[in-house]
Amino acid sequence: MDEVKVVVAHSERATLRVGGVFLKVDADQARIDVEVEAMSLAPVPTPEVLWRKPPVLAIAAIPGTTLGRLGGPSTGSPTAWAAAGAAIRKLHEAPLPPRPGRGGRSIVALAAELDDECEWLVTKRVLPADLVTRNRQVAEAALRPWTAAFTHGDLQVAHVFVDDEEVTGIIDWSEAGQGDALYDLATFTLGHEEHLDDVIAGYGTDVDLDVIRAWWSLRSLLAARWLGEHGFDPFAPGCEVDVLRSRM
Repeated sequence: MDEVKVVVAHSERATLRVGGVFLKVDADQARIDVEVEAMSLAPVPTPEVLWRKPPVLAIAAIPGTTLGRLGGPSTGSPTAWAAAGAAIRKLHEAPLPPRPGRGGRSIVALAAELDDECEWLVTKRVLPADLVTRNRQVAEAALRPWTAAFTHGDLQVAHVFVDDEEVTGIIDWSEAGQGDALYDLATFTLGHEEHLDDVIAGYGTDVDLDVIRAWWSLRSLLAARWLGEHGFDPFAPGCEVDVLRSRM
């Protein structure tokens, strides 16, 4: 029997790998519904759905490797990073999915959540007040009107697979939906600023780099508490707190 490998696990969901099959167990069936629907609509390579039996979704492994992970070294050539940028542009230009995604939260809701998290980070002395204040100022640039695009919503670099400098698959679509295209680009390059120019070159159109940097700060501020409460370490080298420090 193949070894069972725990890919990720916390109180909301878990992903296991058994040979060439990934088993996703999710307490919220709606997230699985969104994921399956988004993969069927996305004009980019996605994993094959093998079967569904709530609360489990089985999908096939895809070839290739990721370009890195947050907190780890980046890999791949500039051409491979540009290929990822081109795939992201293709997704963003596709017909809109039927519902808003993680990257489509309203400006009002985001601002309120950001204020709450910043207050908590300072009050609980999780982060220095000057670090939080500076990044809250940077994050302000992301709180602006945007044109809805088909967004992945959780486009971490570890979710994009590349083989021979071509994108072979994008995984984990449970946060997909209508949203801000620059949110995806910022999520993909979070912690890998050195490859931002390569990604934008592949994306093939001008983007507001100040907004991407704003999303780096905003996403990191919003994620810090959740990560700590779910067994992850935002203070690990190269992760969210280092991203915040880089804005100082």
